[in-house]
Amino acid sequence: MMLAGCSSPPSQWTQPPMAVPFQPTIQQQIQLARIDQLLRRDDLDGNTLAQIYYERGLLHDSLGLRDLARLDFNQSLSLKPDQPDVFNILGVYFTQSAHFDAAYEAFDSTLELNIRHPFAQRNRGIALYYGGRYDLASEDLNAHYQQDINDPYRVIWLYLVELEVDEQQALDKLRQRYAAADKQDWGWHIVRLYLGEISEREFLGQITTESEDNEVLAERLTEAYFYMGKVYHHNKDYASALMLYKLALSGNVYEFVEHRFATLELSRLTAEARRETPMIPAEDEDS
Repeated sequence: MMLAGCSSPPSQWTQPPMAVPFQPTIQQQIQLARIDQLLRRDDLDGNTLAQIYYERGLLHDSLGLRDLARLDFNQSLSLKPDQPDVFNILGVYFTQSAHFDAAYEAFDSTLELNIRHPFAQRNRGIALYYGGRYDLASEDLNAHYQQDINDPYRVIWLYLVELEVDEQQALDKLRQRYAAADKQDWGWHIVRLYLGEISEREFLGQITTESEDNEVLAERLTEAYFYMGKVYHHNKDYASALMLYKLALSGNVYEFVEHRFATLELSRLTAEARRETPMIPAEDEDS
């Protein structure tokens, strides 16, 4: 079992599988230029401007330009304050920066405007998890899981929350949810890894051989390295977790939650490691 204890990084990680990092596409750059031209017009009403700022924010976000994206989302919201999608993504940004109370408020606003929003409850659950409010996080993520028991990522995040409360019970529930699912989605391989049904070598080997192009490879490796990092982090193997979180960031898959929260995990990991080993020098954070 991966959770049986700390371990040194496997030898195959000396040359871990990697994808060519995502780069801005011509289409994205053209779309940004067109939006900038639109914003120079003086005949647009408030609702139209709000939509344009929102779309530019999404573009900036997809390129990893999150400060610019946040400015666009705030501008959109100032023009049209009843936008659940904008509150939702701002809540994710607040979570990334560890401003958890602001994140909870943003997700609450999303759900007040659209109780059926597809991501706000999950995102609020994740924010509650990072804020250390595990009971409330479990409520949100369990309700989200019940809406689709065949989604492996709902199972994984619920497991990560339950792992903080009772490790053995979390593993038992993970097995039960795995058994109840149709297991069609690729993400179930992550669950199989957590259950010890496949080794890390087999897991990474499947990704490299079964990914049909670089885009799929980058996306799957982002997920793989993040969720592997979570296990090593939990086991206080900080060196291995640090490397895995950095690998999760390496593909520039900015829109994936695993990329979004890898930077937050790095900050948390560094703080935890320094508390347990006070002599860790400051520069190790960026090594």
